[in-house]
Amino acid sequence: MAEENIFKDQDSFRITKNILMSHKTLLIFLGIYLPVQIVGILAVLVWGGDQGLLWDVPVLLAVHSLANSRLDSIAVFLTQWGKFENIFPICVLISVIFLIQKQWKKFSYVIFTALGSAFISHTGKVLIHRIRPHLWISKAPELSYAFPSGHSMTSMTLVAILLILSWYLPQKWLVLTLGSLYILLIAWTRLYLGVHYPSDIIAGWMLAIAWAITMNLIIKPI
Repeated sequence: MAEENIFKDQDSFRITKNILMSHKTLLIFLGIYLPVQIVGILAVLVWGGDQGLLWDVPVLLAVHSLANSRLDSIAVFLTQWGKFENIFPICVLISVIFLIQKQWKKFSYVIFTALGSAFISHTGKVLIHRIRPHLWISKAPELSYAFPSGHSMTSMTLVAILLILSWYLPQKWLVLTLGSLYILLIAWTRLYLGVHYPSDIIAGWMLAIAWAITMNLIIKPI
């Protein structure tokens, strides 16, 4: 009887291990490999160019067709909340809370994921050298390169951090809902202001997702 229980426990452990391994493999494929492949394809297509992809310009023009002075003010205000220098203090505040609680892995995860995201974004811009759109005079012009979108990457990184940390909490649905709205608003401002092509934004999103999940697998904050 005791031997049967041991065998049952071993079988249960083996099944659980297989499920976890398959889950991890799926996470790596969908959350890291696939996003990186998308970024790689986009990078090859836009390398050093000053023109958008076939669908880039039509999307920009469609967004800008609704432009008016009120939306100008809203876009200029909202886009500030995608800047790394404005979002990083929020990450520092979150990490300090974890530091006080002596939750070292969560502290490390927030800090390293946020800083790494900024580094990857800057490196991508320098390497790809994609010129920003110049279809109209922007209300908030930018001088740096366009690919990937730093604002989009920063906003997605913040939401990814919060979502991963709240994954086993009931609040994760609130984080997902409000976070999605925040991400889309920041993306809209970048398109509306004419400082990014849609492909820049997609690249920023994909890099942020891949990086946040990679750091999650390395540090294991939860």
